[in-house]
Amino acid sequence: MLPRCAPRCWRCGPSSPPSGPLRRGLEDRNERLQHFIRQLQRMQFGRRSEALDPDQLNLALEDLEQAVAEADAEAEKADPPRREARARERRQNRGALPGHLPRIEVVIEPPTTICPCCSGAMHIIGEDRSERLDVIPMRWQVIVTRRPKYGCRACGSAVVQAPAPPRLIEGGLPTERLVAHVLVAKYADHAPLYRQAQMLARQGIALDRSTLASWVGTAAAELKPLWRLLRDDLLGSAKLFVDETPAPVLDPGRGRTKTGWFWAIARDDRPWGGADPPAVVFTYAPGRGHAHAATLLKDFRGILQTDAYAAYKAVAGAAGDEAAAGSADGGVLLAHCWAHCRRRFYEVAQKRPAPIAHEALRRIAALYEIEAEIRGRPACERRAVRQARTKPLLDAMRPWLEQCRAQLSKKSPLGEAIGYPLNQWEGLTLFLDDGRIEIDSNVIERSMRPIALNRKNALFAGHDLGAENWAVLASLIETCKWHAVNPEAWLADVLARLVSGWPNRRLAELTPWAWKAEQDALHRAAA
Repeated sequence: MLPRCAPRCWRCGPSSPPSGPLRRGLEDRNERLQHFIRQLQRMQFGRRSEALDPDQLNLALEDLEQAVAEADAEAEKADPPRREARARERRQNRGALPGHLPRIEVVIEPPTTICPCCSGAMHIIGEDRSERLDVIPMRWQVIVTRRPKYGCRACGSAVVQAPAPPRLIEGGLPTERLVAHVLVAKYADHAPLYRQAQMLARQGIALDRSTLASWVGTAAAELKPLWRLLRDDLLGSAKLFVDETPAPVLDPGRGRTKTGWFWAIARDDRPWGGADPPAVVFTYAPGRGHAHAATLLKDFRGILQTDAYAAYKAVAGAAGDEAAAGSADGGVLLAHCWAHCRRRFYEVAQKRPAPIAHEALRRIAALYEIEAEIRGRPACERRAVRQARTKPLLDAMRPWLEQCRAQLSKKSPLGEAIGYPLNQWEGLTLFLDDGRIEIDSNVIERSMRPIALNRKNALFAGHDLGAENWAVLASLIETCKWHAVNPEAWLADVLARLVSGWPNRRLAELTPWAWKAEQDALHRAAA
């Protein structure tokens, strides 16, 4: 038998909290970790969030928070009163679990229900009840479809059998729900197909990566008409956000990758209460030239909110020439992004003492403070506030910028930062006259993050056609997210309907927002 420690030992002697160097060491460690977490959280604001990828920030926070939890656990083991206090806090603050989850009750009875005083039988006078969240590992199952054949004993020639239901993968193994799971794991959870094949193998299911790839391609072909419908719907809008991001694509002929591009268009009218549903559509193109922007936006007429990339200026110029020539569609107006402008000043301010850059950041911050106040108000109210409060700030900013530029070399970093807003002033101030326009194009930049994360996991697309499929599926999944729709449930249902002969004239009923409205109505009727 192992000898016990001294009676004052907090591990195996009478319960007494640690004191002295041990306690101070735990507190110091926690304080340092909390300091690191606060530093990382501050990176979510201002220019630092643009320098550090948000997903990388989350990874760093996860590691630090795990370290804090470990230190807390050690301190709780050493200090029973602290452990009891923390348990009370968790019970008070953990929140309620969703009501739709099944409940498995476990009743823990005392060793005996005989009264210790009179030896009589005791009865229940109350209970303590607690809930904990549990998980059952993913269960794979096989759907066995039986189609009995019926024959007539009297005239043996007659045979009746129900037709086989249509399938997405005719003659294949997966249900539409399984294909939806693979799509969401790849394009929403960023798990490449070879990793999914490895996870299946751990369950004893042997499926090659190439098999999963064929499922994905078949699903993309089935869903492409719906993607075209979304794209056409967005191009018919009065205002769009647009941006582009590189997409490395394997180029087998040269034995290396080439740079393709995902072009994104998005509509989000929620900041001013617009009725059109938000959506984002990605399109793959092998380049970033003016021709690709012109092809994507050839049917669009309205306000285009973006950065100052020259390709969009060419689109606006072509549309303006067409409007001047008598087209009834009107032209394209470019609204530029103050976040891009702010970024340039921030980069200067971080590298060297720069009072002018700091003053520019202060003035831009004042614009954003006003925007935060009017977010969600109707467009007419937003315009009125901007005319009354924002316009005087911008009227004062332009001569100040011009005066500062006159004192600097135009080729210096600060001179270039000042030149950016002056060169794009018309597009940067367009939002003053239209409450529908946002102050920046952060909406579209946020929508590109899943593409960037998937690109980090997959490194590159294997072919131009594979990149096109990526664009189709990412469009539908990201639009589901914008409407708080479970993309796996939506894909499973929509794929089943499409392979069952859903008519093209009713495709609009399958958009994520229409599907959600239908499901909500069904739930209300069932209740």
